[in-house]
Amino acid sequence: MFRLRSLRRALCAAAAALLLPLSAGLAGATDAAHAADAPGAGYWHTSGRQILDAAGQPVRIAGINWFGFETANHVVHGLWSRDYKSMIDQMRSLGYNTVRLPYSDDIFKSTTVPDSIDFSNGKNADLRGLNSLQVMDRIVAYAGQDGLKVILDRHRPDAGGQSALWYTSAVPESTWIADLKALAARYAANPAVIGIDLHNEPHDPACWGCGDVSVDWRLAAQRAGNAVLSVNPDLLVFVEGVQTYNGVSGWWGGNLMGVGQYPVQLSVPNRVVYSAHDYATSVAQQSWFSDPAFPANMPGVWDAYWGYIFKQNIAPVWVGEFGTTLVSTVDQKWLAALVDYLRPTSAYGADSFQWTFWSWNPDSGDTGGILKDDWVTVDTAKDGYLASVKAPLFPGTGGGGSGGGGGGTTASCAASYAVSSDWGSGFNAAVTVTNTGTAAIGSWRVSWTWSGSQQVTNMWNASYTQSGGTVTAVNAAHNGSVPAGGSVSFGFGGAPGGGAVPSVTCTAA
Repeated sequence: MFRLRSLRRALCAAAAALLLPLSAGLAGATDAAHAADAPGAGYWHTSGRQILDAAGQPVRIAGINWFGFETANHVVHGLWSRDYKSMIDQMRSLGYNTVRLPYSDDIFKSTTVPDSIDFSNGKNADLRGLNSLQVMDRIVAYAGQDGLKVILDRHRPDAGGQSALWYTSAVPESTWIADLKALAARYAANPAVIGIDLHNEPHDPACWGCGDVSVDWRLAAQRAGNAVLSVNPDLLVFVEGVQTYNGVSGWWGGNLMGVGQYPVQLSVPNRVVYSAHDYATSVAQQSWFSDPAFPANMPGVWDAYWGYIFKQNIAPVWVGEFGTTLVSTVDQKWLAALVDYLRPTSAYGADSFQWTFWSWNPDSGDTGGILKDDWVTVDTAKDGYLASVKAPLFPGTGGGGSGGGGGGTTASCAASYAVSSDWGSGFNAAVTVTNTGTAAIGSWRVSWTWSGSQQVTNMWNASYTQSGGTVTAVNAAHNGSVPAGGSVSFGFGGAPGGGAVPSVTCTAA
């Protein structure tokens, strides 16, 4: 979706519940033998309703959508404000382990170049002069170093808007498949890219199982999926639903009722993951929101549209998009119910639904994002709803952060402090912790002393104590593990503003 999300409409439903962040399982080892010990290493495959890593360990996608490559900017949004590495670091520090990157086929054109990238003060320096695909290369590489997996999402045929079918008069099926194969080949040697979402939100007249090759999305998904696997047989193939099946309509891409009778069958077994989208009233009003039983009615709705696939052990189910502005009480109840339906990691581990929240971006008009409009401040209410379904981080390749090396295997870290906004009576700041040693660290502690009367008013992604002007912040459960050379971040609000930036110390263990 992008829409500034006004292009979306359709039917279906979803829900959620909040709990506490979960401990991360990020492995710091960079060699294959040690990386294989941590869940998530290598390419993935499916087994029944679970996704397994290369070593057969179950994994859970708990991620975020970062859109922009599918728009007229031809690059992820927000680079007009921040460095791409700092945003990926922040995603990781919040406990997201996967990023879904929407794109359009326009990025394959030789004339396509990204715009709205800020290069001032050293930001995004290594993106200067690159085309859109080359920028994607850098984002994928850095995400992999940071321990994030990447799902590439063919969101639109072109930047002009969403299409009902996987092809248009300007972008035929042959172009769609050729571009999918090009991406599969481009990242064939990089297991950070775990798979491709073949097409975003097929909707009427798209059908499932009707047999008409011009509109049968299930048959098209088989053609495209087999083409992808012919280039890289290790990738997962993510297949969204349609809008209407046997006269019953749902959200665009969210109706997977036909899978039971007409499953997607690919040439390589254990590669299909079905994907549903689900939204709240900030996107569209639906009948189930006004049901007197709401929100208790929602699990039954989800069971019917897509949940049965997981519950009957047919295949894994990934809720590739769900989101809300979280303004209305109905939307708050919906999100709480959906998160609960997705199964808390503390109770079920990786035997759960997979998910990527919509969106990281604040400029999604009918949902907003995890980030607020300044592209720095975290919407802690939204992020908090997702805490119970966040899952362990994955092993990175170790070069993800901005830090340098250290001597021997002694645990060491460094921290940098930056004020992101100051309005006089208060301010927001972010602290980046970098592992400067040669081995992974399991925890960190950061301290500073203000020379003025500043007090922390709230903090996210770390816990803190304050005595006088001295603040000590300790990692949260999900971001204590940092690979050698990697970075994590936490943020806080304070008052009053106007204070000098203090010196910061970091201790690692």
